[in-house]
Amino acid sequence: MNQTTNTSTNTLTELLAIMAKLRDPATGCPWDLKQDFTSIVPHTLEEAYEVADCIEKGDFGELKNELGDLLFQVIFYAQLAQEQGLFDFNDVMAGLNNKLVRRHPHVFADQQGLTEQQLSEQWQTIKAQERAAKAEPQSNTLWQDIPANLPSLSKAKKIQQRVAGLGFDWPSYHGALDKVAEEVDEVKEALAVDPFSAHSAEEIGDLLFATVNVARHIKRDPEQLLRSANDKFSARFEKVQAYLCERGQSLDTATLAEMDAAWDAIKKQQ
Repeated sequence: MNQTTNTSTNTLTELLAIMAKLRDPATGCPWDLKQDFTSIVPHTLEEAYEVADCIEKGDFGELKNELGDLLFQVIFYAQLAQEQGLFDFNDVMAGLNNKLVRRHPHVFADQQGLTEQQLSEQWQTIKAQERAAKAEPQSNTLWQDIPANLPSLSKAKKIQQRVAGLGFDWPSYHGALDKVAEEVDEVKEALAVDPFSAHSAEEIGDLLFATVNVARHIKRDPEQLLRSANDKFSARFEKVQAYLCERGQSLDTATLAEMDAAWDAIKKQQ
């Protein structure tokens, strides 16, 4: 075992000891002691998004800290599980090691030189085997490992990937894009009848689902695309506010036409 491995092991041991100390019934932290699996979930989601935010901003100096915060979430869950006799952190690592080896036979077994298509098919086969092994009798295994609370754009992508692995998919993005155009027409028809109806809402949902499929076909993550679009709109609208301010106007007093003209001017500048 080299020096780097020794240091990593010692650091992990120290981290686990710190977590156990925080949860010590007699001397631990009151906040940490009152937490349970459910109460930590919002913090886990927040930390995951903060990691994503650092990466998208290219802030790799801060990324180290955010990854530490995310790792702490895993350590916390493992501590809670150990206290309840469910599993411990070593079990988490062992399970991950086994999964990584099992899912990459082209790396850890004699299956070198597979094409991208063969790797994709192999991945889908392994995932299907895992779902079948975990399935309860009489259960529907098709969607069982897609989290119910996954953000809807990500869940749509997961569903589409699942059926694509079964052969139910457009051969290219062209078919997916045509489907978006079809859904746009259906939204227009529904809105023309009653824009506030349940049918109109349903058709808009279909349009969103179809748009995710286009993103998937060009190997883009829909959640990241929408976050980027949000950031772009927000930044541009702030420039609209500054543009109006320079001309003695404000967002509160400007008309829609004036704001639209400012928007177009900023868009041309960019």
